Amino acid sequence: MRIGELSRRTGVPTRMLRYYEEQDLLHPERTGNGYRSYDVSALQRVQQIRGLLDSGLTTEIIRRILPFLNTPDEIHLHPECLTPETAELLRGEAERIQRRIDCLAGNRDVILAYLAVVQPEA
Repeated sequence: MRIGELSRRTGVPTRMLRYYEEQDLLHPERTGNGYRSYDVSALQRVQQIRGLLDSGLTTEIIRRILPFLNTPDEIHLHPECLTPETAELLRGEAERIQRRIDCLAGNRDVILAYLAVVQPEA
């Protein structure tokens, strides 16, 4: 399928699909006239990339772990493939995500406290 169809079927803009290719996350074939050509497995790959980006991972980390993903909602990074550098990156990302969760939880609590004061009956 061409990039427009992949975009339509995944809901990811063509510009982002090109960016994923630039970041070495997607690897389309090229037709004789230079058009990108994706096989059906690209649908799952784009879902994986979107899910990992949405969870806050960087493209650098995604590029390192993407070869070891089986399905969009599972990460099976084989222990023998996990380098110390990648492990440290993942630990750093987990800590960063936790800080963000803590900040969001604090913001939620402040909003709910405000609502409790201005709308006590709700």
